[in-house]
Amino acid sequence: MGIKRPIDPFLWVAVFSTCIIMAFILFPLIEMVAQPSLGDLKETIQDPDVIRSIWLSIYTSGLAALISFVIGTPFAYLLARKDFFGKKLVESIIDLPIMIPHPVVGIAILGLAGKNHWLGQFMQNVGIYVMGTVTGIVMVLTFVGLPFYVNTVKAGFEAIPVRLENVSRSLGASLTGTFFRVTFPLAWRSMLVGIIMCSARAISEFGAVVIVAYHPMIAPVMIYERFTAYGLKYSQPVAVWLIVVCLILFLLLRIFSLPKEKEA
Repeated sequence: MGIKRPIDPFLWVAVFSTCIIMAFILFPLIEMVAQPSLGDLKETIQDPDVIRSIWLSIYTSGLAALISFVIGTPFAYLLARKDFFGKKLVESIIDLPIMIPHPVVGIAILGLAGKNHWLGQFMQNVGIYVMGTVTGIVMVLTFVGLPFYVNTVKAGFEAIPVRLENVSRSLGASLTGTFFRVTFPLAWRSMLVGIIMCSARAISEFGAVVIVAYHPMIAPVMIYERFTAYGLKYSQPVAVWLIVVCLILFLLLRIFSLPKEKEA
């Protein structure tokens, strides 16, 4: 018979850390979800203002993800396949929206799109307004969500063997043809995950949006407005419904992140 080894102390540390982290995340959320009654939740989701704000959050975050897909995919491909001078600096700049305080993002966008800046004057002359508009919300959400899309898709492109593209090019296919016939079909899962991550990050944004567009209200701004005006009782049900939306997004993220061999 083999000698039974004692459990390594590090395993107990890992288990203890896991319990602490799970409790730290779940306890506040469970408490918040449990406090509103079913009647409160039903009444809240029947409120036209709440429905409008949640739908606006979904709509604007979806647009931000779509914009990120269109402009971020070729950029992510360039970062994944090419080495060039200043690449590390470019990658660092892409990550900046993740690190800088988001009220700073709102102030920076307003400073650029305001009437005192030449770009803001041009935008207003052609009928594009940022302050207090859906356009401004989408601009902010794209700013904060784009890094998540680019980094996710870049990793997906890097996982595809370059030799497959080289074979396609050697057979006479153009770079564009190779991308759409070889690379895109192999990277679609990463793109979809990137879209979901971008949407999930964008739908939770508050700090930058509240500066650029307090109205029309997206869900996080409505939660803040109801909390400051009426307290927990009227803000918690809206927060619960937003958590449900975020949970659905992350459930989709986990489903589409599953390796192919686990899907069978």
